[in-house]
Amino acid sequence: MKKNTIMTMAGLAIAAAILILLMAATPASSGVELPLKELLENQEKHQDDFVTVEGLLIEDSIEWDADKIELKFDVQDEEGNTLHVVYNGVKPDNFSEGVIAILQGYLGEKDSFIAESVQTRCPSKYEGEDMENYDPEFHKEKLNEPSSEE
Repeated sequence: MKKNTIMTMAGLAIAAAILILLMAATPASSGVELPLKELLENQEKHQDDFVTVEGLLIEDSIEWDADKIELKFDVQDEEGNTLHVVYNGVKPDNFSEGVIAILQGYLGEKDSFIAESVQTRCPSKYEGEDMENYDPEFHKEKLNEPSSEE
């Protein structure tokens, strides 16, 4: 074979290997994002899928085992559908009642989820009000009020 042919084949083999590694390292890109209710209703259909789902954390359900670095908890949606979650990793800082848990992973046994990633999002009570209701005069008054320390 000519030197150019060998170099072209080697380059294609390296490019193919890089592509395969990238596809294997990013399972989330081939996953699905589902509402909790739909995931629970279609567990068999999504058994082998990498899934992103979110739900409201039920604080009474939290079981943290620091020795195993294992976190078990339940999440629910607005309709009361509940999913049990098992996560082997560090417990998020603001993991408490009213926090929305964003989960990525795979379905386990019936109504359970094996999470590879657990993130939290602050509840809506921390979100600001609509800008339509914004009153700049109110803030000017608050800024001009003498503080209680004076």
